[in-house]
Amino acid sequence: MKENFLLEKSKGFALRVIKLYRYLNANQCERILTKQLLRCGTSIGANVKESVFAQTKADFTSKLFIAQKECAETEYWLELLYESGYMSNAEFHSIYEDCEELMRLLVSSTKTSQGK
Repeated sequence: MKENFLLEKSKGFALRVIKLYRYLNANQCERILTKQLLRCGTSIGANVKESVFAQTKADFTSKLFIAQKECAETEYWLELLYESGYMSNAEFHSIYEDCEELMRLLVSSTKTSQGK
């Protein structure tokens, strides 16, 4: 199978989210927010992976849209963790920029998939 840039980026992002989750939990930070972040931050890549094996073009597009929604939710939890003081400025901006890049890739992919 040829390399899939979006799949690689989303998997790399999921690994960063897992590391952030471990770090925040080790420091006894807010557990509900971090669990939500872990869930949606890793779900992006899972949906991108599913899209690779989609049965139809509509199924492919649907999986990418789900990944896009999970990415938006991830941005939200990152913002809450930062604005509530659980993440430093440097920690937040580093991972948030990756999340924004992933969102741009997903938006572009869904537009391409729809022929727009």
